[in-house]
Amino acid sequence: MTSRLVVLATGSGSNLQAILDACADGTLEAEVVLVVVNRRTAYAAERAAAAGVPSVYRPMGPFREAVPDDPRRARERYDAALAAEIADARPDLIVQAGWMHLFTSTFLDRFPGMVVNLHPALPGAFPGAHAIDDAWAAHETDGLDHTGVMVHLVPDEGVDDGPVLASQRVPIMVDDTRETLEARLHEVEHELFVATIGDYLRTR
Repeated sequence: MTSRLVVLATGSGSNLQAILDACADGTLEAEVVLVVVNRRTAYAAERAAAAGVPSVYRPMGPFREAVPDDPRRARERYDAALAAEIADARPDLIVQAGWMHLFTSTFLDRFPGMVVNLHPALPGAFPGAHAIDDAWAAHETDGLDHTGVMVHLVPDEGVDDGPVLASQRVPIMVDDTRETLEARLHEVEHELFVATIGDYLRTR
């Protein structure tokens, strides 16, 4: 049975593209039924359109404007609205592929065991939106010789600390630049993410 994926993306969507390609060539027995972006300029929406997948633009801004003095309430309202829309797509799995928004329990409690995230660091290292920059800074200041990639479940509001489904170490080479390290991390991300999604769908 083909699994239904909803993919959430904020930026260029290279990991979305890896998922779309794997669905198209049969590597992943799944189909992307909806792509959600939260930035108008997100190239992920164009990747979705090229693959014939519907996408929606759902920014946080209007919710912040509605309750400017209560950021938590704004996030919860946004999460409730987005959860309702995603539920209509009947997903088997919700995939955060470079999604720059931390969900509250309002969203996560509606989809237990169904939200996975990709993070460009090893478990317990460099949580948050600047993991690659943080790893590179540690390399330059302290001689850090490796970083990595992990795929994990998102059961609660913790930042990049949910149960780990898979991880892979990525060395930092002596001749690396920040850019070459990021490129190599992305290569690992694309393979690890697709393989882990497939494994999780088969076993959950």
